[in-house]
Amino acid sequence: MNLSYAVLMLAAFAAAPAAAFEVTSNDMQAGRPMSGAQVFKGFGCEGGNVSPQLAWRDIPAGTKSFAVTAYDPDAPTGSGWWHWVIFNIPADVRELPTGAGDPASGLAPGGSVQSRTDYGAPGYGGPCPPEGHGPHRYQFRVFALDVERLDLAPDSSAALVGFMLNAHKLGVAQLEALYER
Repeated sequence: MNLSYAVLMLAAFAAAPAAAFEVTSNDMQAGRPMSGAQVFKGFGCEGGNVSPQLAWRDIPAGTKSFAVTAYDPDAPTGSGWWHWVIFNIPADVRELPTGAGDPASGLAPGGSVQSRTDYGAPGYGGPCPPEGHGPHRYQFRVFALDVERLDLAPDSSAALVGFMLNAHKLGVAQLEALYER
């Protein structure tokens, strides 16, 4: 092998794009309807209100913590609907198990904070769109952050948490599922 060929091969390898930050779930699929297990129980909905399992990989370099949000941009509120906000997830965590969105379950990582959603309480609150409103998109996002902790109170609004997430994000991975009644 001549030297110029070796240099070209090294340059091509060095220029190869890194794997993309990605989130997956065993409990839901991108672009597909969510199951009744994840649907809210209340407001006329009769679901299990269990947060889905989420796993992420190929995290951005320099990640010091993670946050996860679930958001419905199609809610008829003028500002969408926040279904789950959890932050201060340690950098070595790569998964939230099914049910971690119940603060009483003890399944969320130690040190993490689940703050107030638009249901008015901390923890996961599943989809429950108005009947006949058509399919809503539920965006589950994992934020890789450049800080170990966000200094926010557990009753912080999702908008405030979202502001801080965007100020400290190194990358965002998203899985979008659907639900309608």
